[in-house]
Amino acid sequence: MGGVTATGTKLTRPRSAGAWAAPAQARVKRIRDRLREVYGVPLMAPHEHPIAELILTVLSQSTNDRNRDVAFLRLRTAMPTWEQVRDAPLGQVEEAIRPGGISKVKSARIQAILRAISDDAREPGREPGRLSLDWLPRVELAEAREYLLTLPGVGRKTAACVLLFAYGLRDVPVDTHVSRVGGRLGLLRGGAPFEELHDAMLALTPPRGELELHVNLLRHGRRTCHARRPACRECALARMCPSRRLFD
Repeated sequence: MGGVTATGTKLTRPRSAGAWAAPAQARVKRIRDRLREVYGVPLMAPHEHPIAELILTVLSQSTNDRNRDVAFLRLRTAMPTWEQVRDAPLGQVEEAIRPGGISKVKSARIQAILRAISDDAREPGREPGRLSLDWLPRVELAEAREYLLTLPGVGRKTAACVLLFAYGLRDVPVDTHVSRVGGRLGLLRGGAPFEELHDAMLALTPPRGELELHVNLLRHGRRTCHARRPACRECALARMCPSRRLFD
């Protein structure tokens, strides 16, 4: 049996022996349950701050969580409103987020995103010049996702972060950790483009389990299933992992 992607495309099992095949839901649930035993069930209520999630995700690129958070807090301290960030001289934004790395690129992207949101007039009654994405959960999920993808530099992962973490909507971010662990476990097709990975991840994730599976796969990638030297001998998923023999 195959799954169905978020766009309605059927994920069928290849006929050739040894080829990747979309995982059965029973296998996905076994992996989810084992991860739950190790890491628990994440308790993260939707925070309902979509613009903050957008900017935080931009700041997370090519840096670690600590530097991202320092950059975000410096930006919010220097410019407490998103309108101030949008209208500030570019150099001030760049200086505020410098601890997050590649600040010249990120500062320009942040302001471009904020200006694009300002220029959008789809929220009825919004004050001119005020920044808001409060309308996102009131439209169809596909419309909300497509809108986010029109913003400068925003791809599927960033859009998924906003939809999931800000509003608890059905989307699953696929970062390098999730794609690596998912690929090694056979949940995702190795070498697939990120657009396909997002569709496949969404198709295999049980409804209302989006946050749990994303967070626990990410945790496993950081703590055990490392990129270069995965700790397979200590891995709680070793018996379920078809890639273990590659690292013995």
